[in-house]
Amino acid sequence: MKGYIHSLESCGTVDGPGIRFVVFFQGCPMRCLYCHNPDTWKPNTGTQMTVDEILKEFNTKKEFYKNGGITCTGGEPMLQLDFLIELFERCREENIHTCLDTSGITFHENPEYLKKLDRLLASTNLIMLDIKHIDPEEHKKLTAQPNDMILKFAKYVDDKGIDLWIRHVVVPTITQNDEYLYRLGQFIATLKHVKALDVLPYHTMGVAKYKNLGIDYPLEGIPPLDKKDAVTAREVVLKGMKDALNHK
Repeated sequence: MKGYIHSLESCGTVDGPGIRFVVFFQGCPMRCLYCHNPDTWKPNTGTQMTVDEILKEFNTKKEFYKNGGITCTGGEPMLQLDFLIELFERCREENIHTCLDTSGITFHENPEYLKKLDRLLASTNLIMLDIKHIDPEEHKKLTAQPNDMILKFAKYVDDKGIDLWIRHVVVPTITQNDEYLYRLGQFIATLKHVKALDVLPYHTMGVAKYKNLGIDYPLEGIPPLDKKDAVTAREVVLKGMKDALNHK
């Protein structure tokens, strides 16, 4: 089996615990207004690679990753679920820590799909889940996709006991909103296996890619978020979590 791979990164430091070998999968159904990897959107393009070829690259620097592992990101890795399963099962055989960076957008409740998902989760050590927006209508405006299945995915993997790192990007005029941040915290409080919460400031580092691809940048004119504002936003999320837990 071959997967469509956008690129490989040999020194990921923000993609899970330790130093990571990062595999960027090609293809994504989301159209996040702040996406900084629009070159990963188109499916069935990029470099076709086998699991053996990916692990061969990993193994050239294996000692480097002894406190880290492999992270699959994108794009959306779960668009290529069968290939992802094969890769993670091989990683489990070779005792390599696996991290899945996903939006959860591909989740649905078809029994055959859930069977495959359970097989993937059996070889997954950590999921970094990007929750783009807690409000259903605002989520559609931000990503061109609904968020109901994303939130169900979070609950599903949490019920399976998989460790979760929640990521949320704070964008001025869009997600920099105390009501939405508080509601996000209330939702996170329903999950039992959250090990970390990353509230990230919006940045404009992807603008050049849009120009190179001849695409208009959707958030033209919206400034990057100051890091201290991201800290403040995280405090609002944590308050939502705390209040929800205190009222259980």
